[in-house]
Amino acid sequence: MEKDYLIVSRKILPDYLDQVIQARDLLSSHEVSSVTEAVKKAGISRSTFYKYKDYVYRAEEDLGSTRKAVFSLLLRHEAGSLSEVLTAVSEHGGSVLTISQSLPVAGKASVLLALDISSMSCSLEELMKLLKSMKSVCSVHLDSME
Repeated sequence: MEKDYLIVSRKILPDYLDQVIQARDLLSSHEVSSVTEAVKKAGISRSTFYKYKDYVYRAEEDLGSTRKAVFSLLLRHEAGSLSEVLTAVSEHGGSVLTISQSLPVAGKASVLLALDISSMSCSLEELMKLLKSMKSVCSVHLDSME
């Protein structure tokens, strides 16, 4: 499933989307210790926060800053599977920050991949489409992005 992204003015968006970002910022800065506290301070419901928290981001003003994306993948337990994924990421300008791989179970291993995407030559959608097309990749999911 390919996702569409838009850059729109904050003026036309409902206030609660800004409040979702505010709540997420409170959590990441450790000003609050729970989602309940964050949503209370931001003035939104927990359901609104959970519904939109992974879909609303600020446009980065400093284009030279590091952008990160975290992917979870399910790979077939075959020689070279992870290497093939890492080669594709590298060929498109992505830089691996961390890799966490589970032991293979039933012929498949889950991999958590954190990437620096600030120098990528393709969009995240294109990278996901490329990874999904690989024979050794069962699934790809974008978990978070900043």
